[in-house]
Amino acid sequence: MTTVHEPAATSTATSAELSVWPASTTEPQRGDVAVGGVPLAEIADRFGTPVYVLDEAEVRDRCRTYRHAFPDAEVLYAAKAFLCRAVTHWIEEEGLGLDVCSTGELELAVTTGFPPERITLHGNAKSPRDLDTALRLGVGRIVIDSPSEIARLAAAVGPDGHQKVMVRVVPGISAGGHAKIRTGTDDQKFGLSIADGYAQHAIARILGQPQLELTGLHCHLGSQITSVKPYLAALRRMVGLMARLHEQHGLVLPELDLGGGHGIAYRPGEEALDLTSLAREVRTELTDACAAAGLPVPRLIIEPGRAIVGPAGIAVYRVLSVKRSGETVFVAVDGGMSDNPRPALYGVRYAPRLIGRHSTEAPASVTVVGRHCEAGDIVAADTQLPADIRPGDLLAVPVAGAYHLSMASGYNLVGCPPVTAARDGLARLLVRRESLEDIRSRDVGL
Repeated sequence: MTTVHEPAATSTATSAELSVWPASTTEPQRGDVAVGGVPLAEIADRFGTPVYVLDEAEVRDRCRTYRHAFPDAEVLYAAKAFLCRAVTHWIEEEGLGLDVCSTGELELAVTTGFPPERITLHGNAKSPRDLDTALRLGVGRIVIDSPSEIARLAAAVGPDGHQKVMVRVVPGISAGGHAKIRTGTDDQKFGLSIADGYAQHAIARILGQPQLELTGLHCHLGSQITSVKPYLAALRRMVGLMARLHEQHGLVLPELDLGGGHGIAYRPGEEALDLTSLAREVRTELTDACAAAGLPVPRLIIEPGRAIVGPAGIAVYRVLSVKRSGETVFVAVDGGMSDNPRPALYGVRYAPRLIGRHSTEAPASVTVVGRHCEAGDIVAADTQLPADIRPGDLLAVPVAGAYHLSMASGYNLVGCPPVTAARDGLARLLVRRESLEDIRSRDVGL
């Protein structure tokens, strides 16, 4: 993704070192890193550790960047990346729609005041409660992911009802940063295949349900995609299917959803998707493909999540111990895989930074690990930190806004960290820390 704006200059850190940090990042004193005008060490002292910090201005700026890059498209924020009431409010104020995958995400958004007609529900296995809640609250679209959903949804809508739907199709394209997050091929659980005709058959069945209004096709190729080419290939196949539907049924679909999966950099120097190029090339390809097929150009829909909230988040941990085992120095912190399972799941690498004090020691190679009873509980393997790193120090991990807390677990009953927001020199609590009482209150077994 193109950078919204360059990080502010600091006294000791270079722009390259801060390239993956929020644009508001400064170093007002040596070693004392601030985000949104608030020193991270101050946030750690006030709210405890581990703690997540969201730069509100960064989230909002990235929403605006998407709206400016795709002025004629509908931009839906993918709630699965991270959702809370404050983020819901920011997304709504910045003019984005919302893409949800569950009753929980849907009800949190609507009870926060998000307009339900700007919400799209999808998922590969929607429960009856998911569908009933979506219909009751009046969501704008429901994305059909399997043939069995058609009859279930039509029955739930009723003969006198009406619901806009899309069909998630599988274009047969492999893209994404890891095998577990590639969803555009025929060998995974999402969508209906173009190649074997399941998508076409499902569409014909939907057309036989007058209470279901088919507005368009949906696809999602995967996550952490850093090249424009897979999107262009998917677009061509989607328009090809739209052309066949027009020939067979006289159908002209007004919408085409290319999903999200826009890759971001987690460490300095890593590749990210160029949003400007994506917008320009997709617009050109869509216009040309529709002209060749004799179709009007449908309205484009995209679903960024990680690319909006990921780079806006910082995770702050406190060092609990430092020890050497063989040739490896292990720096253990007070969080880990319960608040960020991504390194264990996908082998993701981060670039943590010492904050709260200035060190004159040369950097040394260490492995930052979590506190959980699991050998794979690694926060950052083979990373560079000052050689005098010690218990009590604070470490900040950038690019921690997406798929951290949203994928958190209750492992070892540690409890989920709080989420704070920083803006204009002020920090406030968005989501409080999960307490032992919270955990006990759910256990009714005595």
